[in-house]
Amino acid sequence: MAEQVDVVVLGLGVGGEEVAGRLAEAGLAVVGIEHSLVGGECPYWACVPSKMMIRAANLLTEARRIDGMAGHADVTPDWTPVADRIRDEATDDWNDQVAVDRFTGKGGRFVRGRGRLTGPGLVDVGGETYEARRGVVLATGTVPVIPPIDGLGDTPYWTNRDAIEAKTLPASMLVLGGGAVGLELAQAYARFGVAVTVVEALDRLLPIEEPESSALALSALEADGIAVQVGTRATAVRNDGDQFAVTAGGDIRAERLLVAVGRRPDLRPLGIDTVGLDPGAPAVTVDERMRAGEGLWAVGDVTGHGAFTHMAMYQAGIAVRDILGEEGPAADYRAVPRVTFTDPEIGSVGLTEALARDAGLDVAVGLAQVPSSARGWIHKAGNEGIIKLVADAERGVLVGATSAGPTGGEVLSALAVAVHAQVPVDTLRHMIYAYPTFHRAIEDALRQLS
Repeated sequence: MAEQVDVVVLGLGVGGEEVAGRLAEAGLAVVGIEHSLVGGECPYWACVPSKMMIRAANLLTEARRIDGMAGHADVTPDWTPVADRIRDEATDDWNDQVAVDRFTGKGGRFVRGRGRLTGPGLVDVGGETYEARRGVVLATGTVPVIPPIDGLGDTPYWTNRDAIEAKTLPASMLVLGGGAVGLELAQAYARFGVAVTVVEALDRLLPIEEPESSALALSALEADGIAVQVGTRATAVRNDGDQFAVTAGGDIRAERLLVAVGRRPDLRPLGIDTVGLDPGAPAVTVDERMRAGEGLWAVGDVTGHGAFTHMAMYQAGIAVRDILGEEGPAADYRAVPRVTFTDPEIGSVGLTEALARDAGLDVAVGLAQVPSSARGWIHKAGNEGIIKLVADAERGVLVGATSAGPTGGEVLSALAVAVHAQVPVDTLRHMIYAYPTFHRAIEDALRQLS
């Protein structure tokens, strides 16, 4: 017989954990189900440990930039402290048992296992069935995309998890994929002395970003000694136990192969066909209140609105309010921010110039070079970057922006507010921008807006 509860949350990554915890705090009987680590991809393999690696790699590069600026630097990279810090600090800060205890301390009930819908409001976990009176929340995240390349599946290729967990460095690494994850890991490894090659099937790196950002990323990677091939598809992969040989134009050889071509929801194991949804769909379709059906909600990567921790947390708040019957704004995706944590950082929000033109807007564009700004001139070594503004000239508001530079992700915050709140361009032009800051380059880009 099914056990009666108020809500069942399938998947306790950042979004699911937030939903389950807040509903339990509100006094609902909540069962949270997770087969892996509570907290999900972000704290254990993605956001947190990868930024530890990037921070260490950037410090090495900053030290090397001392030459000609403040004396001389003789820097020998050492991977061991990085690997130790990821294993010790990231795991300690986001310990699975700590996360479970935090959830149960709020009144929730944790179940370890793989849950599957068996009908409206019904979830089976290892033969135990839970019936949710209010509903079920899907928050099962995504899995890495493994492309159908001849021979790849028979080799010990890496995903981002393997690259994060590595305790020793390979002599060489080939990265398939020129998106954010591939470039972040490629640059970090290269700065620790690994010979890195990046292969991207499309005609530029970071293909969802502005072309200017792609050019900036290419220049930065090449400056770190990374070989980059764009417009090149891998057609075959072989491994002899010591090396990979990847056919991509010619043969490229490397000790390790990192596959970083994207992530996708895996809906087939969830039993969503029992509630009328298509398990072969690319994502779970939700409305502006995160509803996927009667008594069914979904949040995070599984909804297809961007594989970002901040998106999962944003959607979690909306779903919680809807389940509790509370008022609040519906989902608004006009100003979704994203940051690629390379050096320089490449942040963007809203529409690119191409997407704005495709939408039929009367587009005005302003572009400023960070090195030409006062702070960029002061900063010198490592000052590469741009500010690009995309405006709807008819309405006089920004609909998109890019902030790339030494603190590109932080400068982006001002632009995200402008896009989200539809701050008039005239208002932005008459603001006071602190001097000398990187964000003052926004004012330079506003002057170029036409």
